[in-house]
Amino acid sequence: MREEYISRINRVQDYIEANLSDEFSLIRLSQIANFSPYHFHRIFFSMTRETLFQYIQRVRLEKAAFLLLANPKETVTQIALKCGFSNQASFAKAFRSRFFMSATELRTGKGLNESNMGKVFSEVVCYNKMATNKQYRKGWEFMGIPFNVQVKEVSSMNVIYVRHTGPYKKDVALFGRLFGKLFEWANSKGLIKPAETKWLTLYHDTPEITDHDKLRISVCMTVPGDADVDVDGEIGKMMIPGGKYAIGHFELDEKQYEGAWDAMFVEWLPESGYQPDDRLSFELYPDNQEEHPGGKHAVDIYVPIKPL
Repeated sequence: MREEYISRINRVQDYIEANLSDEFSLIRLSQIANFSPYHFHRIFFSMTRETLFQYIQRVRLEKAAFLLLANPKETVTQIALKCGFSNQASFAKAFRSRFFMSATELRTGKGLNESNMGKVFSEVVCYNKMATNKQYRKGWEFMGIPFNVQVKEVSSMNVIYVRHTGPYKKDVALFGRLFGKLFEWANSKGLIKPAETKWLTLYHDTPEITDHDKLRISVCMTVPGDADVDVDGEIGKMMIPGGKYAIGHFELDEKQYEGAWDAMFVEWLPESGYQPDDRLSFELYPDNQEEHPGGKHAVDIYVPIKPL
């Protein structure tokens, strides 16, 4: 029964994340979860340790913090409205309460110090600081990690997933368990097609902004768009939207994943003429991992983009 509860809460989180600019009603969200409105608040809190309002507010503010840093040409008001705030005044008050600084101070780097930066660690600002720091530039190599990037239109993907909430950095065993659970379930349903199936990890939050115990990842497997897949328990399903992506191609060891993400956001993006949009980024694992020498893994990092 706990797995069923997790599945229903995941559906609500997916809906909120995909519609951040909307107004959310308790009635609508409880319908998505298939719980009565009377009990939904308590169930949501018991599963997430946040009230529904706290969760919605946190996700909106963390998305806004990311967009403020990643999309410098969008105004604070535009970002506030995109993230579901009705006006700049309410956004400004909520933002300062969460991050102990104004949106402008975050964007310009003013007022950032150890005592008042809240959850916005100094690493968040590295996108702005390191973008003009020549010592980090070595062609298409970043901090000893060679890579190349292509920009292409990607079709939407239907996926099934298992979600994890909590720390995951450098936890190889965790990813192994999650992918193992998904593989076992999909294999029992006959859904795995070796020549067609793709495996990926979708990142819902920004580690430098979101508290580590609230970080969410979904390990995913693609299924055909016309497949009628009945999911249950911890297995969910969703659609990853298509569109234009920057795809960074890497061969990484277990300690280089964080550096590869920095390579995309710090090295490539500032010179690309693009900026991230508000779709989610993900890692896709394109081939047989055992074929790569030296314990390296082939990894493609997909960053959704739009023109500056």
